[in-house]
Amino acid sequence: MPIGILNNIASLSAENQLSVTNSSLQSTLYQLSSGSRINSGADDAAGLAIANGLQANITALSQSARNANDGVGMLQVADGALAQVTTLLNRAVTLATESATGTVGSSQRVALNAEYTAIQNEIDRIGNTTTYNGMQVFNGGSQNIFLSDSNLSSSITVNPINLTAAGLVNAAGQSVSISAAVNPTAGDTILIGNTTYTFVDGSNANTAATTTMQVADQTGATAETAAVGGAVKVLIDSNSNDSAATQIANTLANLAAAVNGGPGAGTVYQAGGNANLNVTGTSSGMNATFSATAAGLALAPGSAALDASNNIAITPTITAGGGGQTWSLVGANVAGTGFLANANAATDLLSAASAKTALTAINAAIQTIAADRGALGAVVNRLQSASNVITNQVQNLTSAENGITAADIPSAVANLTKYSILEQTGISSLAQANQQQQLVLKLLQ
Repeated sequence: MPIGILNNIASLSAENQLSVTNSSLQSTLYQLSSGSRINSGADDAAGLAIANGLQANITALSQSARNANDGVGMLQVADGALAQVTTLLNRAVTLATESATGTVGSSQRVALNAEYTAIQNEIDRIGNTTTYNGMQVFNGGSQNIFLSDSNLSSSITVNPINLTAAGLVNAAGQSVSISAAVNPTAGDTILIGNTTYTFVDGSNANTAATTTMQVADQTGATAETAAVGGAVKVLIDSNSNDSAATQIANTLANLAAAVNGGPGAGTVYQAGGNANLNVTGTSSGMNATFSATAAGLALAPGSAALDASNNIAITPTITAGGGGQTWSLVGANVAGTGFLANANAATDLLSAASAKTALTAINAAIQTIAADRGALGAVVNRLQSASNVITNQVQNLTSAENGITAADIPSAVANLTKYSILEQTGISSLAQANQQQQLVLKLLQ
């Protein structure tokens, strides 16, 4: 190898190696200062992708555990309120039992009934004012406690009751039935609960039901939407191959199914697929029966003068459409083409007989509250179990993520020592390589 002065190969080699050493030293210092093995995508691209996915999963699961704990808190609020309702109902049992005895006079029963009424008002107040995070707890609706998973579909449903005194201690559950002498005509309407049902014609209503939200019109050529002026459609069986009795039976079955929000004898449509919250319907032959739901809204007369506070559950009134046919109500008073359902008055303690009736309703209410508290307790246990499982998942996923991203500190310290020494020897070698070129001057002396 010739000795020259144009290029200092040794110096270039030392400089390159010193650059590599310095880069490794900086990476080691990053690991020690951050505690993480991966500080950029260049450190470990695949590991970074896996770690980021695990971190997102851990974050979602951590919030899910908090969601479950929040759900437990809400249910504990509900359970505490229901415990107080049970205490009130136990006092109502005492009052009703006292009023039912023959040694109590009418004036005393007035006083007993006043306290009984106050108990019902307090139950209403608890139902209306018990809130969690600004939301009413006893609204009869469902709350889904979301627990994140990969499909974003995991949740636990909470169903506190619709807490009202009327629902607990009124004689709810009565029913009314209707029957038809002739098939209704398209355009006829019937008000059941708080929903108006409008009859629409169909060419063959007793065929298999579909899940679409449309019904064929009389000609079958076009389709109509599920709502008519805010009312729910009920398809009339107008198949000419069916007998008149079969057509009526199918139509009433469709009406009952529409109230329940599901398919019946023919193709039935309920807006949004939702059942009537106040009423359930059943059908048998040419009769359809509608009953107050378990939520306890009481049957009340179908009178325009009825006070809204009486909780109308069934107000069966027929409005004639193009046909103008007359419907009849089975087991209740008939007023022209309208219906007057039997009143289901609130219980009271003003007589021994009514006190005994109230006592039966109160005992049933106590069982209802106990059952609901049991159901809420079961959901509390489920949420707590879910929280424990999620916490364990977070622990294991964090351990997995830590194994990918955490720096091995002893190894990093050893590397720091190695690269520090190499950097010093590299600088010394570069200095020696630069000095070696000066030896050429010795030849010129």
